[in-house]
Amino acid sequence: MRVVIRNANLVDCVAGEIVPGSSVTVVDGRIADISQGGGPQTDAGTEMMDLGGAYLMPGLWDVHIHPEYPPASGSTIAEQTADFGYNLSRALTEAGVIGVRCGGASNFMDVAWREAFEAGKYVGPRVFACGNFLTTTGGHFLTSGQARECDGPYGFVQAIREQIKNRVDHIKLNLTGGIMGPFWDRHWHSFMLDDELKAAFDICRQRGYKVMAHAANPDAVKSAVRLGAHTIEHGYIMDDECIEMLRAGRTWYVPTLAISHLTPSQATDEHERRWVEQRGTAPDLLARADDAADEHKKWFLAALNGGVKMALGSDIRPLKDAALLEMGCWARDGATSQQILLAATKNAAELCGVGDDLGTIEVGKLADMIAVAENPLEDVTNVRKLRLVFKEGRVVSDKR
Repeated sequence: MRVVIRNANLVDCVAGEIVPGSSVTVVDGRIADISQGGGPQTDAGTEMMDLGGAYLMPGLWDVHIHPEYPPASGSTIAEQTADFGYNLSRALTEAGVIGVRCGGASNFMDVAWREAFEAGKYVGPRVFACGNFLTTTGGHFLTSGQARECDGPYGFVQAIREQIKNRVDHIKLNLTGGIMGPFWDRHWHSFMLDDELKAAFDICRQRGYKVMAHAANPDAVKSAVRLGAHTIEHGYIMDDECIEMLRAGRTWYVPTLAISHLTPSQATDEHERRWVEQRGTAPDLLARADDAADEHKKWFLAALNGGVKMALGSDIRPLKDAALLEMGCWARDGATSQQILLAATKNAAELCGVGDDLGTIEVGKLADMIAVAENPLEDVTNVRKLRLVFKEGRVVSDKR
């Protein structure tokens, strides 16, 4: 299949520039040519598409997602799995999210949907799966139905081996409590003992699996970085040493600002206010989020301004809204449109290990792209003005 997409304002998120009058040629799902002006010569077998000056950019990513929780009352595992697939598909077609990384799911439904989408059975984003997230007995977020409780070094080792047996892409460990939880689930509390941590990281290293580390306080962040975590999720409370360790090392930071920032008292636009109203979060949890927000913002900005490798992940639902809301939180905390777009495209693809194939619009890469009506580098909220979604050069959503 050969497709030429013409008359596009090409968004270069890396350089922070717009390349007007661009044409992108896609052959068998990969970008074969990028040119300016009239575009390449075509033949009778070429499909032509004129974007009319729309802004063509890499598809978006969300590198911290979960299925809906708690499951609908009385719903079966099959119904929950189907609902997750539906929401994943909507994230692609309604928000232009072409890739997601899961931070916990029950019954390995993230693995199932990864394989269904890869096989072309259904239209959906690229999924990077972890199965259950692993926590201690009495650990974090047990009400989600996505947790596996473990105790002792071998308890974690056995659970990790089971995740591997079920074909996950990475291992999610909850080192601390969180903002959303009962009274004993607090983000400043660390949950895993040193020998549990060491055993968990040792087996992941031995088997070649990356660790997605939920770490919300300074001690946990530093322990995870020292042990070789691939990513730190949340980092609600950090310190200068955390920032320096992240900056100097290979560990990515995924701040998930939405968790602490989306409350009635903090919502700043119609999208945030609508989301807050629809979610109906309990008052005590909203108070916990409000109390954590300023500290979270402080360390987010320290990481952003300190050169820490960062990517965009939301940790909220529904998935069709999640990444867009997280982008808005980054913007109101002071990130530039270019920084946000990089976090949601190039950086996210690199974090997931597929930067050679995805994340930018370059010759040789897969043509997972979106077209929006107005310039997202001028105002990142313009990504909401979605017109087209391409997966390997094929239109999977047309909102023109």
